[in-house]
Amino acid sequence: MLPNRLSLDHIDEASRLIDPAFRNSPQFEAESLSRRTGVQVFVKVETINPIRSFKGRGADYYVAKLPSSVKRLACASAGNFGQGLAYVTRKYGIALDVFASVHANPLKLDAIRNFGARVHQAGHDFDAAKSAGKHFACTHGIMFVEDGKEPEISEGAGTIGVELSAIPLDAILIPLGNGALIGGVARWMKHVSPHTKIIGVCAAAAPSMEQSWTRNQVVETATAQTIADGIGVRVPIPEAVEDTRTLVDQIALVGDQAMRRAMRDAFHTLGLLLEPSGAAGLAALHLYATALRGLRVGIILTGGNVSKTGHHGIL
Repeated sequence: MLPNRLSLDHIDEASRLIDPAFRNSPQFEAESLSRRTGVQVFVKVETINPIRSFKGRGADYYVAKLPSSVKRLACASAGNFGQGLAYVTRKYGIALDVFASVHANPLKLDAIRNFGARVHQAGHDFDAAKSAGKHFACTHGIMFVEDGKEPEISEGAGTIGVELSAIPLDAILIPLGNGALIGGVARWMKHVSPHTKIIGVCAAAAPSMEQSWTRNQVVETATAQTIADGIGVRVPIPEAVEDTRTLVDQIALVGDQAMRRAMRDAFHTLGLLLEPSGAAGLAALHLYATALRGLRVGIILTGGNVSKTGHHGIL
C-alpha cells in the first residue's frame, strides 16, 4: 500500500491512551436487521458515552498529544466535535472557542457550553462558521483545530476500527462528512483485513466528498442543505480527500427521507435514538441490501444528539 499520513502505530497507541469513557463501545449482531435484509448486520454503537457520539475519541487523542504549553484552542463544529473537544480540554485546563452556524442544533451547543467552552455562532452553515473561526483564531493568535485535517483526530477515530476488527467483516458502512472517521477506520481495517470493503455514506444533499472522491480532486458544492448536520460538508479538506482516495472503495449517497426511515428503524428495532448522520449507514443498508445480501456488514452508528424538535417524527 502507498504511504499514508495516518499512522498505524498511533492508532494502536490511541486504542490504549484515550479516555475509557469512549473506548470499547457496544458492537453486536443486530439479528432482527439481519433477518429482514438478508445481510448479516453488526452494529457499532457510538452513542453511549458522555457526548453521545464518536467524536470524543479523536478529540481525546489530539489533545493528549499537544504540548503542555498550549492553553487555548479554537475549532468549528456542527456540534459533536465541539462537544468532544470541550469535554477533553476541560480535563487539561485548556480554554476553547467553538464556532458553529446560526442554524446549529441548540442541544449540541448547550452541551458544549456545559462542558465549559465558549460558543460563537456565525455563518449560514458549518463551512461559513469554520471560516469565521479561522479568522478569529488568526486574529487572536490561537491554534485552530480542524477536524478531518489533523491526523491525530483521524487516528483517534481509527480506534473504532481496532475494535471492529475483532469481527470478520466483508464491508463496513461509515458516515462520511469531513472524513476523519472513515480515514482512521479504513487505515486500520485495510491493514488488518484488506478484503473488507470500506463504503462511505454521504448525504445526497451534501455530496462534496462523494464528488471529490469520484473526480480525484477537491470539489466544493454551493450548498449542503441536509437534515444530517454531522455530515453536511460543503468545502472538503484536501488531506481528507486524499485519505478517501487511497482507502475508500465506494461512496453511497442517501437522502434525508432514507435517514428519517433509518432513525425510525433504529428506534423501534434497536432501541436507539440516532441523529440523522448517526443513522446514515443504516439508511445505506436499506438502500443497498440486495447488493450486500449474504455478506457480513458492519455499520457505525455515530451519534445520538437529537434536539427536542429534531426527532423528525420517529417517536
